[in-house]
Amino acid sequence: MPSNQSPLGALPGRFRRQRVLVVGCGDVGLRLAAGLAGRARLLALTSSPQRVAELRARGITPLQGNLDVPASLARLAGLADRVVHLAPPAAEGAPQWWRDLRTQALLRALARRSPPRALVYASTSGVYGDCAGELVPETRAVRPHTPRAQRRVDAERQLRAFGLRHQVRTNTLRIPGIYAPDRAGGTPRGRLLKGTPVLRAEEDVYTNHIHADDLARALRAALWRGRPQRAYNTSDDSELKMGDYFDLAADLYGLPRPPRVTRGAAQEQLPLVVLSFMGESRRLVNERMKRELRVRLRYPTVEEGLRG
Repeated sequence: MPSNQSPLGALPGRFRRQRVLVVGCGDVGLRLAAGLAGRARLLALTSSPQRVAELRARGITPLQGNLDVPASLARLAGLADRVVHLAPPAAEGAPQWWRDLRTQALLRALARRSPPRALVYASTSGVYGDCAGELVPETRAVRPHTPRAQRRVDAERQLRAFGLRHQVRTNTLRIPGIYAPDRAGGTPRGRLLKGTPVLRAEEDVYTNHIHADDLARALRAALWRGRPQRAYNTSDDSELKMGDYFDLAADLYGLPRPPRVTRGAAQEQLPLVVLSFMGESRRLVNERMKRELRVRLRYPTVEEGLRG
């Protein structure tokens, strides 16, 4: 049997629904699953017994396993026709901090018997590092500046090698900030209410965004339309600097605009996790996503997305 075909079931593939496995089925995974309901048999890996009932209620078959415990992933071998990998790497304090050991464990499990036809990985646009506000196509070399982004680059390389070795079509979606009014923490409202400052215009950085629903649609498209071993910038059409984004949100919500400060003042006032996003500036080019995946954005700008 060819390595890219599932052994499940006696009927030919065209007579049965394909099995789609979602690894890391949080908010975006649930949106993805909702769009596939009735068109595919949905499975989700979860390490939380408390989520089993929720997944079943949404028509998703839960599979209990933990990416940090490779032995618990044995049942994934040969199980799915297509896989979406949404799980983040382990925390920075983990051994071999530059490696994504979770992706390694998943790929080893999938390789044991009849690998899937397609595997889509949710990476981050942070793999490009700071680009000084330049336009960034997928052909630009990756230059990750943070441990988090370095682990994502490692995962991307593992995925590409896996696809070439096992003749599996793998795709990487490089994703910026995800937002949605109905997503927990998915709007800047909380930060605006705190009065967290942003950089003054002269020192500000470009930031990129994607609505969670558009991201789910891009993931679905990549499962069937992605080209082999291909990366896709998955971003909307907005071209905003970070301060302008928060100003726009403040105006929409009827809240005060955030104060503007120098970079030096920001380094004294803001936590490192916030500062890390102020240290990189780039404008993602999303033409490949539109042309090859044929994704038509429902929310092409942040303003449209925040208005809902």
